[in-house]
Amino acid sequence: MTDFLLELRSEEIPARMQAGARENLAKLFAAELSKAGLSAGEIVTYAGPRRLALIARGLPAATEAVSEEVKGPRASAPPQALEGFLRKTGLTREQLTERDGVLFAITEKPGRATAEVLAEAIPAIVRAFPWPKSMRWGAESASTESMRWVRPLHAIVALFGGEVVPFAIAGIASGNVTRGHRFHAPAEIVLTGADTYVDQLRAAKVLVDQDERAAIIRARASALAAEAGLELVEDDGLVAENAGLTEWPVPLLGRFDTAYLDVPPEVIQLTARVNQKYFVCRSGDGKLANAFICTANIEASDGGAKIVEGNGKVLAARLSDARFFYETDLKTKLDDLRPKLEKIVFHEKLGTVADKVERVAKLARWLVEEGIVTESPSRGREGLGEGSAPSDVASGTVPPPSPPASGGGELADLAERAAYLAKADLVTGMVGEFPELQGLMGGYYAAAQGEDPRVAEAVRDHYKPVGQGDDVPTAPVTVAVALADKLDSVAQFFMVGLKPSGSKDPFALRRAALGIASTIQQNGLRLPFYPTTIRAMGNADHGSTEMMDFIIDRLKVQQREAGVRHDLIDAVFALGGEDDLVRLLARVRALQAFVTTDDGTNLLAGYKRAANILKKEGVEGDQAWTAPTYIPEPAEADLIAALDAAEPKAADAVKAEDFEAAMAALASLRAPIDRFFDDVTVNDADPAKRTARLALLARVRAAVHTVADFSRIEG
Repeated sequence: MTDFLLELRSEEIPARMQAGARENLAKLFAAELSKAGLSAGEIVTYAGPRRLALIARGLPAATEAVSEEVKGPRASAPPQALEGFLRKTGLTREQLTERDGVLFAITEKPGRATAEVLAEAIPAIVRAFPWPKSMRWGAESASTESMRWVRPLHAIVALFGGEVVPFAIAGIASGNVTRGHRFHAPAEIVLTGADTYVDQLRAAKVLVDQDERAAIIRARASALAAEAGLELVEDDGLVAENAGLTEWPVPLLGRFDTAYLDVPPEVIQLTARVNQKYFVCRSGDGKLANAFICTANIEASDGGAKIVEGNGKVLAARLSDARFFYETDLKTKLDDLRPKLEKIVFHEKLGTVADKVERVAKLARWLVEEGIVTESPSRGREGLGEGSAPSDVASGTVPPPSPPASGGGELADLAERAAYLAKADLVTGMVGEFPELQGLMGGYYAAAQGEDPRVAEAVRDHYKPVGQGDDVPTAPVTVAVALADKLDSVAQFFMVGLKPSGSKDPFALRRAALGIASTIQQNGLRLPFYPTTIRAMGNADHGSTEMMDFIIDRLKVQQREAGVRHDLIDAVFALGGEDDLVRLLARVRALQAFVTTDDGTNLLAGYKRAANILKKEGVEGDQAWTAPTYIPEPAEADLIAALDAAEPKAADAVKAEDFEAAMAALASLRAPIDRFFDDVTVNDADPAKRTARLALLARVRAAVHTVADFSRIEG
């Protein structure tokens, strides 16, 4: 077995494209090998700013000889059919084999040297490579048929064992020569093979392994911060980006003027990160420090002093611009910026951002006035979508809904005020420069102009949660605005028929739906979905049911990802007639706890046996129950008595939203059902007994269905 080394050396590959390039190179290479009947024991890929490399280990010297057989027409088929088959296979009639009256084309393909396969495969891979953006270069670029690569390709190394695999791509011949670090070791390096590739380049000040570069950056940056008495603000994305920008990473710590610390810390961090790719640090009190860490690509003779000085000057200029935007924005009230929102189109079918603000403000106020969002404290910080829940919901019980507030009072006023200001920062200079800061800057500006702290917080956080793992708002004013904003987006796009389709979701409505579900769960909001969707659609009924189903479907996905069994989710949601997410999820949690117990397992078995008998006998839906006209057998009488006791208990528990108690009531049916099936013949020869006993089983089924549709539960 032999190893193969491929290196494609070019001008700078954007850091953001390197991970995808490695994945695509491995995938395309494996596919080309598979076509030839080859497979590698292991494929390893590397990417850096100037090279994309692959090592395939354990390749055979040659492919196996194979015999290919293609079935053709019958020997008695018309001449036209035979002629078409001969054209397809390139054989003559005499070269076909007849077997049981059918003609076959059998072609013997001898084995090929693996080097020959590679010499054909690599050019095909390079020409078909799916870079997000690519370019042509040189004289050949005048033709649209010329080769494209992410940046001009300079050299190709292709070694099978220690031998060069010969081929050429766009005039670039493969070989065994590469180059090391542009400044530290610019001379040519003759590579000897895959086994020594990493070490030969390391000696030339190039770390080809992106994971090794990332580990060095992470460890050294943390150490530099600690040496200065600071703490590194960790940023895995920035680590990966710096690893993609350097071949020999050397982190260095620098300082900037403390005067810039008057600018919000998020602005400083974003300025350093986005514009300069620098890390920032915190001081012992948790506040942002006037320190940055840049990653050089060389070991400077002065220890990096000049590099730090130059980077510090560039950062100072960037921070000066940021401070200018911040101070300029502070001179204008958010109220005075609102008219500018009339000039920003939200969507051509849905009007301007100012129109959206009006809708959101009214909806936020309505959520408070209806008692859906109240001043009650949050029911817990744990989100159900993350696999945990506030204790009352997790246990299968939920508190009763709050009564509607009279007029909403101060909370309604604050929610409406926050909604009116929430989008105003979209027209500020800072958000124009850094769109990622929308909402956050509005919160700073609202606080600076003296708004109620609850309003400023709502302006800051109303976009949350913006993704999985993001914080879910719990402050009442913020909850009202955040929920109204997302409900409005989903409702309005559904109204005009712009719903997600397949993998396409250009308006991020799935994310908004998950945000709605998470906010409701996190805060235990007793939100009736149907009237709320009607309200979000401006009291129009068009599409409300579809919107409600869409949000509930996203909730199902979220719960499955959180580890809740899909069949239990379906068992509860299949009952229908319920649009309160808190109640639905409380049922799911109670059911999940119940079915794992012996009582739950045995009740499920009894239910399924009863349901199967009813299905076989064609007994569907609820049946009118009357006491039998005959003297029931003891086990039959026990089941009737157990149902008489359990049914009202389960119904009352469901009404009280104590689903754990409802499950306990159903559990009391376990033993009577078992005895009934052991001692009683359902399909008795007496028609009266048969009818009564089938009705009794239907009563069992109906009792269980007060909590969930057990027919959906697996097992």
